Amino acid sequence: MSQTLAAVTGNVASIGYGLAAIGPGVGVGIIFGNGTQALARQPEAAGLIRTNQIMGFAFCEALALIGIVMGFVYPSA
Repeated sequence: MSQTLAAVTGNVASIGYGLAAIGPGVGVGIIFGNGTQALARQPEAAGLIRTNQIMGFAFCEALALIGIVMGFVYPSA
């Protein structure tokens, strides 16, 4: 006699993306937190710090976007 305790329906890739979004979320928080501290310590370097913040943000968000696309490229059965 077998019983089904739980059934997962729908696309499991959406759960994977939800878990994968944690990494870029933490990365963006670290980037802007440290950038704010750097601006408080050296306001004269605002241009360079802001440029580096934007580049780091773009790289972190690229990871999140790749995670979204992979859910469509490799759909689960």
